[in-house]
Amino acid sequence: MKKLLLTGFEPFLEFPINPTERIATELDGMEIGKYQVYGRVLPVDFSQSSLRCLEHLEQIQPDVVMSLGLAAGRTKITPERVAINCQDGGPDNRGIHVQDEPIVEDGPAAYFSTLPIRRFVNVLNERGYPAQISNTAGTYLCNHVMYSVLHKISSENLSVQAGFVHLPASHELAVRRPTLPSWSHKDLWNAVVSMIEELE
Repeated sequence: MKKLLLTGFEPFLEFPINPTERIATELDGMEIGKYQVYGRVLPVDFSQSSLRCLEHLEQIQPDVVMSLGLAAGRTKITPERVAINCQDGGPDNRGIHVQDEPIVEDGPAAYFSTLPIRRFVNVLNERGYPAQISNTAGTYLCNHVMYSVLHKISSENLSVQAGFVHLPASHELAVRRPTLPSWSHKDLWNAVVSMIEELE
């Protein structure tokens, strides 16, 4: 059976709940489609997030890396098309603020996802889960992790597919942050499972 490294993030900034943390934890150890799932939760830390993810990549040696992140305010599930070599944005959970810095000094400007993102979107929409491809993963830690993983895969010529998917807020988070559009945990969970089932 093939191996999938599925990552989520801990809560961060003004969001006391991160639905990707729960999903990565709950799917850990499950067999879905052709894959054994290895769910891992990453810290929201500019110095540690990508480092931890790359350590998991080394240890697990997965066939696919699918990273999940919260995009509070989005109404659809959004597989990301591209990661850029830039880190910026709000402070991380240690209070560190990074501005206009490259993720990899002298690295390529960007990497494209190698996940089947168009198929993800089509299948999710067919099953009644609103989804569309996003052309920006931002410049915060979601983009940082996506870029770092794809850079390692490219630099070492690894036979690994990788990319990033942003999820909307869960109802549990929206109860705490009432202005956010949200999905039920069940629908977010089922949508992630549907994407995993589409992996070759």
